[in-house]
Amino acid sequence: MHVASWRHPLSSPNASIDVKALQKLAQIAERGKFDLAFVADSLAINHESHPQILNRFDPVVLITALASATEKIGIGATASTTYNEPFTLARQFSSVDHVSGGRAAWNVVTTADATGQTALNFSREQHWEHDHRYERAEEFVDVVKGLWDSWEDDAFTYNKETGEFYDQDKVHELHYKGRYFSVKGPLNIARSVQGQPVIIQAGASIPGQRLAARTAEVVFTHWDNIEDSKQFYRKLKSQLVDFGRSENELHILHGISPIVGETEKEAYEKYNELQKLIDPYESLKFVSGYMGNVDFSKYSLDTPAKEVEFPKVNSIQSQFNEMKKIIEEENLKVGDLYTRFFGAAKKDGFIGTPTQVADEMEKWFTEKATDGFMIQFPLLPRDLEDFVELVVPILQKRGLFRLDYEGNTLRDHLGLKKPENRFTKGKVTN
Repeated sequence: MHVASWRHPLSSPNASIDVKALQKLAQIAERGKFDLAFVADSLAINHESHPQILNRFDPVVLITALASATEKIGIGATASTTYNEPFTLARQFSSVDHVSGGRAAWNVVTTADATGQTALNFSREQHWEHDHRYERAEEFVDVVKGLWDSWEDDAFTYNKETGEFYDQDKVHELHYKGRYFSVKGPLNIARSVQGQPVIIQAGASIPGQRLAARTAEVVFTHWDNIEDSKQFYRKLKSQLVDFGRSENELHILHGISPIVGETEKEAYEKYNELQKLIDPYESLKFVSGYMGNVDFSKYSLDTPAKEVEFPKVNSIQSQFNEMKKIIEEENLKVGDLYTRFFGAAKKDGFIGTPTQVADEMEKWFTEKATDGFMIQFPLLPRDLEDFVELVVPILQKRGLFRLDYEGNTLRDHLGLKKPENRFTKGKVTN
């Protein structure tokens, strides 16, 4: 999570398509007893954006490879509800859940595409509007979760003596009919050991919060400060009751990009090393994707950012609104934008000694600004290894983090119950 980290001497620029390097990262995270290794995605390239986005594996294929190289850690992948079909996606993630022994997660995205390039790759002339995408997403998730329940847990009998391969009374057709989808079912793969893959979501807009409160089990957020994070935490958790859910059925994870040093001086030296690699206008290309695809190249770096003309945003609306508010309140200049808003460039409390980083994490957790963290390391594998070796032991000693895995599935790691099959609810069994 740093626009210039690929240029660092310790970085491997082709790591995004080096499966052994990616498997090593998952293994390091597993050594640190992490819940989940998570893979982001995009469905189009923008030559003006982050260079590492240009060259990457399909995330479902990648997490299958990560599953084969690990034993306990969960594996999550991003997949779009706007540019997929529910049946195909349900089958893919259920397959990975079986391959991994119940460790899979699906990060539900509606696809934030400021340029509209993705639409052109899928036979559409333009990207759908924000609220339209979320309407479709609501149906999409319902269909996928319904298909995951196609088979009761003991439907496949494999009885060689009677010749019964499965119990026909324990397989169910979905017969879903909505505005966007008509899906008969059943899915042609058994229910997994954890019942269903874990649902992750990152939307913070009003429609995004509704979708999360109704369907998500993990929500990934990224707020500028602890007070804004607390406010979002309370607001989202309070909506769960509307859908008959309790607060412990959804975990909110705050995104951080820690840089750790044996001393505070060493940590900032690592930070400054990365900052020196940034080309100001290249970094603004990255910012552009979150600010309506603005052409920052026509502005000098000392131009007041509030003078920039920002077009209507059809991508990550909540993040755009937050950034726009900060620009106006802090009177930022164009040249300040990347370092103010993104990752380790923010130079926040998550850069410092192991104790300082652990203290900051404990503060956010104990003050109920977050249930945990989605960690986006600026430089891999260095920052991941430093965190596992230096910060994790402190969190373990304080009783804030597990000493070892206590189960085998991702739901075990997250303390989430196995979902009851919708077709067996209220069903009387002998």
